[in-house]
Amino acid sequence: MKVLLCNDDGPPDPTVSPYIFSFYNHLSAMGWDVSVVIPSSQKSWIGKAFHITEITNGRYFYPTGPDGLTGETSTTPRPLKDGEVAEWILLDGTPATCANVGLHNLYSGIDLVISGPNLGRNTSSAFALSSGTLGAALSASLSKTRSIALSYGTVVHPTPNSYFQPAHVLAGRIIQYLWNHWGKDEGLRGEVDLYSINIPMIDGLLAEESLKIVWTKMWRNSYGRLFKAIPSGTATSKTFTRPSMNAAGPDASTADVSASTESSNVQGGLAFKFSPSMEGLIRPDESALPVGSDGWAMFKGYASVTPLRSSFAEPAEEATDLEDRIWKMKL
Repeated sequence: MKVLLCNDDGPPDPTVSPYIFSFYNHLSAMGWDVSVVIPSSQKSWIGKAFHITEITNGRYFYPTGPDGLTGETSTTPRPLKDGEVAEWILLDGTPATCANVGLHNLYSGIDLVISGPNLGRNTSSAFALSSGTLGAALSASLSKTRSIALSYGTVVHPTPNSYFQPAHVLAGRIIQYLWNHWGKDEGLRGEVDLYSINIPMIDGLLAEESLKIVWTKMWRNSYGRLFKAIPSGTATSKTFTRPSMNAAGPDASTADVSASTESSNVQGGLAFKFSPSMEGLIRPDESALPVGSDGWAMFKGYASVTPLRSSFAEPAEEATDLEDRIWKMKL
């Protein structure tokens, strides 16, 4: 099987992108032909955005073992040198751009796009609709290519390296099953364009039978304030600093969970910094979690598989008769 691997965390990095190199090696060991097109830097919380006025430049990256943290880059492709694992492509663009360019400009005959593994959960609509990981998978599905978004929920801080390979093995099993039975699970209504997989990084991964796997629906939740006001003049529109939220994603232990108590008003101008208040999203009461939702599964320590379509939800039943479609409003 020919697989295109994308992500939103960027190239291998122990802090912001710890999973992609070992996951690539695991997929390759499964016998799959894996090509990699990823952002050249971390691109979380960007959804399915495209840059439409900028030129998206790229370069070839040749990661070396054992962790992929080092490697040469080149503006042109070249043969592999000793110690180099593969030829990857880094794009100065969004995750959705990486998926589209990979499918339409770089590789042909791709069977499946896998986006991830993301550092942090992507359970619930609040996270999924903001996720660059989901964004790349959605981008691929809109190109009529099967796609899967894979996220590893951070629960233990820091996450032990011993969890990595068991998570990859479980993810590989789930992905292989989905590929072999695409859209055939009981209870589905309509076609499946993509799946979202969430695996909690917990001790249960080390058990002989690993984690329970459950079919889920997406938890329909919401978020509040995502930005806080800062004194104007402390930054300009041309200055970029990494968001203050911990690199381990929205469920990091040091995420800004107390920000809701801070004043959101700063006198003297308009300046705002991404600093989301996450307490109700990452540590919700169990009573708030619908049984059978992805958020509920993460709370229980289960791996969740959520079938999705690449469209906005349609809450009404589709009318079959023209007369039923005509509005009958009394003004």
